Amino acid sequence: MEQRRILCVVGPTACGKTTMGIKLAQRYNGEVVGVDSMQIYRGMQVGSAAPGMDEMEDIPHHMIGIADPGENWSVARFAEAADLYIQNIISRNKLPVLVGGTGLYLEAIIAGRTFAPGSAEGEIRQSLQRELEEGGIGPLLEELREIDPEAAGRLHPADEKRILRALEVYRETGKTISQHNRETQAQPKRYEPLYIGLAFRDREDMRAAIDQRADKMLQGGLEKEVRELLRREIPRDTTAMQAIGYKELLAAIEGSCTMEEALEQVKVRSRQYAKRQLTWLRRNPDIHWIYWEKERDFAAALQNATEYLAAKGLQ
Repeated sequence: MEQRRILCVVGPTACGKTTMGIKLAQRYNGEVVGVDSMQIYRGMQVGSAAPGMDEMEDIPHHMIGIADPGENWSVARFAEAADLYIQNIISRNKLPVLVGGTGLYLEAIIAGRTFAPGSAEGEIRQSLQRELEEGGIGPLLEELREIDPEAAGRLHPADEKRILRALEVYRETGKTISQHNRETQAQPKRYEPLYIGLAFRDREDMRAAIDQRADKMLQGGLEKEVRELLRREIPRDTTAMQAIGYKELLAAIEGSCTMEEALEQVKVRSRQYAKRQLTWLRRNPDIHWIYWEKERDFAAALQNATEYLAAKGLQ
């Protein structure tokens, strides 16, 4: 398959990806595709920092608010849905601008790899879950050692989720997950990405931006969003209710902590998440990084990005 160019705006939380993505979409006749595992859910705009209609500046945005909070979306489902939007944007001779901090999802979209069958609600997974409850992880890990010693050696014995997934793939397809991974990784990438990365030069400035965002979320109606999810009886174990911001405020609403303590936990977890995002992204040598000082200068950043992209042949 011929590689096609897409533009990716990446970076940790609270670094200005949304604004930069819009400016680049304006500059290059593009449309934004969100790559954020939380922004896909309806009714979670405040806590996920999803852009509102008044912030989009007439740039079409896709993969924002398309799912019910009661659903749990896998990376495979996300990549498949996002790819449909990307294909449509390309077919109209526009540039897809992928914006978000969920690195695994972005990699899956770019690679265009197929995912092995199976789902949490599937019959085989349910059967494996029953075996786990009845006999523990020991016999299942031993079975995996027999059929796929490579995967068994790679996985920690306590990693029940991935052990079950590896067995599920084999029972579903007759092919080990190690074999499946080798075959999919050998496939050429579906898209040719150009990366613009945003980050603060000083870690304290990043921390201040994250804390400021958390304060703004609480002032902007995060508690109201959490109460609405509760009113709708969204299950506590869904991805949406476990998200940073929602889980902590849920605890405060139910009396496990004060709202002030919940807000501090939101800030702590957000900082930890930002560090994980940076660790993931820094593995990628193709990202052109733009570093903020204390203030974010989007005009200068756009000029920087434009010069870099021009050198890469994007006009």
